[in-house]
Amino acid sequence: MPIVLDDVTKIYPGQERPAVDRVSLDLPAGHTTVFVGPSGCGKTTTMRMINRLIEPTSGTITIDGEDNRRLDADTLRRSIGYAIQASGLFPHMTVAQNVATVPRLLKWNKKRTRERVDEMLELVGLAPGDYRDRYPAQLSGGQQQRVGVARALAADPPVLLMDEPFGAVDPITRASLQDELLRLQSELHKTIVFVTHDFSEAVKLGDRIAVLGPGSSVLQFDTPEAILANPADDTVAGFIGDDAALKTLTLRRVGDVDLGTTTTARVSDDPAEFAARLRRSDDEWAVVLDEAGRPVRWVRGDRVAQMPDLGSGGQLVSGTVTVDSTLQEALDGLLSTASATTVVVDRDGAYRGTIGIDDLVDELRRIHHRHNDAEPAAPADRAGHPDPADPS
Repeated sequence: MPIVLDDVTKIYPGQERPAVDRVSLDLPAGHTTVFVGPSGCGKTTTMRMINRLIEPTSGTITIDGEDNRRLDADTLRRSIGYAIQASGLFPHMTVAQNVATVPRLLKWNKKRTRERVDEMLELVGLAPGDYRDRYPAQLSGGQQQRVGVARALAADPPVLLMDEPFGAVDPITRASLQDELLRLQSELHKTIVFVTHDFSEAVKLGDRIAVLGPGSSVLQFDTPEAILANPADDTVAGFIGDDAALKTLTLRRVGDVDLGTTTTARVSDDPAEFAARLRRSDDEWAVVLDEAGRPVRWVRGDRVAQMPDLGSGGQLVSGTVTVDSTLQEALDGLLSTASATTVVVDRDGAYRGTIGIDDLVDELRRIHHRHNDAEPAAPADRAGHPDPADPS
């Protein structure tokens, strides 16, 4: 469902300046739009007017062409998923009861509700048998956020509002939750409005980014690629920071680039035979895999012949990235390795190839040339779907 904000203003009682001042935005259906800006700029107020948790002072907000003020407020909110920073789970309810909140309000029967709860828990990576009967206090911060997303999606709403939902967890968990949201959106194609103050998060998650200033003034509204390549003014450029080129690495996935290869062996292979294979290659380093094909060790080619077996020696593989990781995450991983190369695995942890610093430099060059040489094209979402709102 498309969402249109037309000249929307919010003035709180007793305040002279509007918290939101005449904002107009067209948010395309099935895409993720991120509101990003400094604290206090009005981005959360703008988002909360969509489901009327805050009523606008003037202007109109339409959802799929219908003025949201003409809808019963409770009915409207039940049709829009809502996830917030601290998950907002009810502490006295189990995980299943939390996820079932809206289905119960919609008077779904018990069988349908239970099936939907289990389906949603599976969708966000929580085994129903393990988590259904737990209470929020028994979960980690990341698990609570996953339950919060499951609850927001439980009634299959066409619109999902997310107010800094990953802001209260550690960076590693946050990256994992961001990846999970991207995976979910690639399957569900909801109209998502996501609020954050973190521009890197906006670049990673958004099909569109609205960079907001005081009063939610729209400083720039465009694709992440376009904003990084051509910030509208010095204020936007300052918000992006000095590492715009590196932030473009967040736009690409490891699986999108040609992976390198290196000589591999299984832990059960003979070291002498492996050493002979390495001498016929140009590889200074090689990767030892377990019997399931998962990488376990980096070994130097000139030392393999002296190893008693391939299950020891060398150094443990750490900092692997998956085909779903961003190139920025790949950069972080490879900088911690002696070979300036990191191992790439698939979603099951099996070896897929390698990616090195030269690969990332080449990709940055390609991105730069695309921005400078390509004709303007209809923006696409992260799954590559053309923007249906674009007339071209």
